[in-house]
Amino acid sequence: MRTRITTAAVTIALLGGMIAVLPGASMAHDPDTPAGRDSAVAFMAQREPTQNLTALAQVTCSGGQASSYPCRNVDLMSFLPLSQIGGSQANDIWGWTDPSTGKEYALVGRRNGTSFVDISNPSAPVYLGNLPAYQNRTAIWRDIKVYRNHAFIVADVRGHGMQVFNLTRLRTVTSPQTFTADTHYSRFGNSHNIAINEETGYAYAVGSNTCSGGLHMVDIATPTSPVYAGCVSSDGYTHDTHCVVYRGPDTAYTGREICVSSNEDTVTIVDVTSKSSPRQIVRAAYSGRQYTHQGWLTENHRYFVLDDELDETRAGGGTKTFVFDLLDLDAPRHTGTFASSAAATDHNQYVKGNYSYQANYRAGLRILDLRNIASGTLTEAGYFDIYPSSNTASMNGAWSVYPYFPSGNVVVSGIEQGLFVLRPNLPTVLSEAVAPVTIDRRVPA
Repeated sequence: MRTRITTAAVTIALLGGMIAVLPGASMAHDPDTPAGRDSAVAFMAQREPTQNLTALAQVTCSGGQASSYPCRNVDLMSFLPLSQIGGSQANDIWGWTDPSTGKEYALVGRRNGTSFVDISNPSAPVYLGNLPAYQNRTAIWRDIKVYRNHAFIVADVRGHGMQVFNLTRLRTVTSPQTFTADTHYSRFGNSHNIAINEETGYAYAVGSNTCSGGLHMVDIATPTSPVYAGCVSSDGYTHDTHCVVYRGPDTAYTGREICVSSNEDTVTIVDVTSKSSPRQIVRAAYSGRQYTHQGWLTENHRYFVLDDELDETRAGGGTKTFVFDLLDLDAPRHTGTFASSAAATDHNQYVKGNYSYQANYRAGLRILDLRNIASGTLTEAGYFDIYPSSNTASMNGAWSVYPYFPSGNVVVSGIEQGLFVLRPNLPTVLSEAVAPVTIDRRVPA
């Protein structure tokens, strides 16, 4: 079993070309594994200054360009630079649709806080304000998810815990504000990431200083009163996870709450139906693994698409997306690997309908068509490159993406750039391979 250092949280910085270990923050990737250390070192070594950019309004993708950005089948609705949404540099992004008004909001993580942006008019977004990091604990890695009209925010820095913010407060904002959290959860300090199963009302903090870095489970049924629910520590450090009430083809697990986790060197599947006694189902390795980073289930829970963060830099070639067939949850099969024409490092991806929406660092937003996933085959359906000067395997540009707005708009966070509001133009024909399980994310107030 892999374990995680919990006694002396550390981070890596570059000082005069030398690697130094500094107190005060988490490692952000498991410091007990070579892959974890390599990923953190690479990320820190490749930092670049915030770009001095200007805001943009709507630009149609035409002839392979939208303003200065290469594109295909994706229009630019607007762009706000970091200087206009709180400054510093960006990391994670998520979204919220107000169930009462239908307004759409982008929640943009930054090193020193979380920005809230009204994108209801996608060609004229409005910055509403900033929730500063807990006790001003700056963190390169911040992550956000939403449940019952509340944002849950973690950061990979010692002592940050989880901030809970009532998003309905944004309804009355008329000028940018500095917000305070409604609740703070402190049963963990640093956490690299957070996942939420909106169907069950549980949050899963991962890569924290608890549970050997595995799933730290929290009951958030009452968002402003989060309650510790249990730990999954059997496989050590978890970098990211996707948790669902399972409705896939393996009837032995129908109706069970299942988490499919990216655990640095394996895809690890756990039954978390009982929070007091979770059960690890399987640890699945795969050929070509370097750093098992993040992935997402198709909406029928049959397939899992995975990004490996270090395979491009270590093995070369185009950006790779690994396909796993989960017909049998006890025995996942790696059935195909898609290689992009771009060589960029991949980071985060989320599935909606027929498509996987990927934030692939210097290659920007890349959208893969999943309709032939049953044969292990994916194709690229569109892209919008927010880092036009290079598509090389380096960790700059697009950090993450959120594709779940009812409008069809997609938001992307650029580390050195800011907030992009985009509109893909893609076919919507359903395939049996990815027929959806419908979950309404607009929980009533």
